[in-house]
Order: sequence, then structure tokens, then C-alpha cells
Amino acid sequence: MSLSCLLLFALALMGAESRYITDDVVFVPMVVSRVRRDTHGSVTVNSDGTSGAIVKVPFAGNDKNIVSAIGGLDLDKNFKMSGATAGLAYDNVNGHGATLTNTHIPSFGDKLTAAGKLNVFHNDNHNLDVKALATRTMPDIPRVPDFNTFGGGVDYMFKDKVGASASAAHTPLFDRNDYSVGGKLNLFRDKTTSLDFNADYKKFEMPNFKSDWTPNIGFSFSKFW
Repeated sequence: MSLSCLLLFALALMGAESRYITDDVVFVPMVVSRVRRDTHGSVTVNSDGTSGAIVKVPFAGNDKNIVSAIGGLDLDKNFKMSGATAGLAYDNVNGHGATLTNTHIPSFGDKLTAAGKLNVFHNDNHNLDVKALATRTMPDIPRVPDFNTFGGGVDYMFKDKVGASASAAHTPLFDRNDYSVGGKLNLFRDKTTSLDFNADYKKFEMPNFKSDWTPNIGFSFSKFW
């Protein structure tokens, strides 16, 4: 791979494609995870005009461990598909979990992501998870190699109502670091429906370039069947 190809690809990552790395930082949703056997679907609309939907369908397990199929779709601000995801999820009654997903990004390539979370504390008021992920990005771009991204973070929820998260990821090929901090407020919840307000700030740093903190807010509507 020539140096010019690498530079062009790095510049693309700093612009329109940068979110394909930074989104990995927050791949594991900031939720209190108690195992459920029902189908879960959610729709999210963001202030930057993007949106997405995901569905999670259990197909195996018991009252302690559940294996589910995952399907998701992301749309850009012009309502064109910016990503399609399929994979598997494992959830444990104690709040632990793992996912293995593949995301296809039109005109870019594919990302294979393994993510996991460990619940370190839970009671009626507080929930604390730690999370980690590893992503293999496989661009459909001539002479551009596959590359890896590794990350981790923490999620905290108070009374299933107010939450906060922080995460970071590193991409060795570009010596790039991505950071994210966020918050969540549950506006409404019953046995079958949840409406949440989300806000986060993201930034990235590379040896010769770094971004400012970029805010984004959104609303997520979830339904359980």
C-alpha cells in the first residue's frame, strides 16, 4: 500500500467515515441488563439527522441465560441506508452479556465486532457495567488493508432513570484515539414501552490532527413484546 493511499484513507476517516470508528466506542447499549425472554425493538432519532432501528429476538435459553438474534439498520440524514447489522447476543440474569455482529456499510466495507459487558454492581438503586470491544474493519477499497479497533468503557444507571457513560477506543493503524462521554434520562417506562433522552460528546485524536468535542442528542423509543 502506497503512502498516498494511506493518507487519503486517513483523511476520509477524519471526515465522513469517522463515525464508523467512533460508533464502536458505544456499541454496547447503556442499559440495565436483567435477562428478558421477550422480543425487543427500538428506534433512535438523533439531532444530526441520523436515525436507526434495531430488533433483538430471543431464540434459545432459559430463565438465566438467553441467546438472541440481532438485526439493525442505520439511516443518514437523507434517509439513505448508512449501515446494516446482523448478529447474535448473549444475556445472563446477573447482567453480563456479549454480542457478535457484522455491519455492512455501503461504499465502505464491513465491520466485524465482538463486544462484552460485565455487571460489577447492581441493587435497587444503582447499576454499574464495564464493557470492552474489538472490531475488525474490512474496507472495500483497493490497496487499503483491514484494520483493528479496540475499546472499553463504563456505564452507570441510577434507579433505571438517570445514567452516565464514558468510553475510549484505539485504532493502531492510524494511531487514532476516540473518546465519548454521555448521559441518559428515562422519560417514560412501563412493562412494554420505554422512552429515553440521550446526549453525548465525542472527539478523536491523531498524531497530526484532532477534533473538538462534538455534541449529539437523541431520543430512543423501545418496545417489548
